[in-house]
Amino acid sequence: MSANLDTPFDGPRLWLVATPIGNLEDFSPRAARILSEADVIACEDTRTTRRLLDEAGISGKRLIACHDHNEAQSAAGIVKLISEGASVALVSDAGMPGISDPGYKVVRAVIAAGLEVSSVPGPSSVLAALTVSGLATDRFTFMGFAPRKGGKRQRWLEPFVKDPATLIIMESAQRLSETLADAAEVLGDRQAAVAFELTKAFERVHRGSLSELAARYGEPPLGEAVIVIAGAEIVREKVNKYTPDGGKKKS
Repeated sequence: MSANLDTPFDGPRLWLVATPIGNLEDFSPRAARILSEADVIACEDTRTTRRLLDEAGISGKRLIACHDHNEAQSAAGIVKLISEGASVALVSDAGMPGISDPGYKVVRAVIAAGLEVSSVPGPSSVLAALTVSGLATDRFTFMGFAPRKGGKRQRWLEPFVKDPATLIIMESAQRLSETLADAAEVLGDRQAAVAFELTKAFERVHRGSLSELAARYGEPPLGEAVIVIAGAEIVREKVNKYTPDGGKKKS
């Protein structure tokens, strides 16, 4: 399928714009254009977004804050802006807004108001980690950040004991070893991968069993990690008892 490079989206709307997760070369020309054309840019941290805009040569933009602590209030303001004819771009500090970052409440509010929402896709640590993990990509579950406390974390993992989907978890370096150990205890000692500093000069991906990786990170590394864990193995009972035409095998 060939790309259509001339598809306009006229009129006021909310733009969800992906930003680099580390490497500035991943900032797409379309993302830069939308941010340069938007009337207002809603961002998780105005200082971080200002630096990105400076790198892209974009100046004179009105920035408003939209973060975990004010998203509901910010959503109402964004709806008002779009209703009055403005084009609003929403960005997080890194990656795709709404994926473990503010955005979901804003999108829901804009949709509820009958206004338009469009996406400018791009970098995502979730998909980057999944694709380099070496684990199955046909179905996966993104779980976000794990609970901080061990008991809650183990209960949080329990519903996925029999889930065949590959699991993806965000985690801080300080709790990485504990989370891997809890996953091994609750889910079984499955194969996993831990990715750091994705797209950056010191990108690294470590692969092994959950217990091996938990032992490896006894001393917390630097940076935020993405954990990818193999899904539960499904035992298809008595599959070999049947022939392709549906008849039973003779033993």
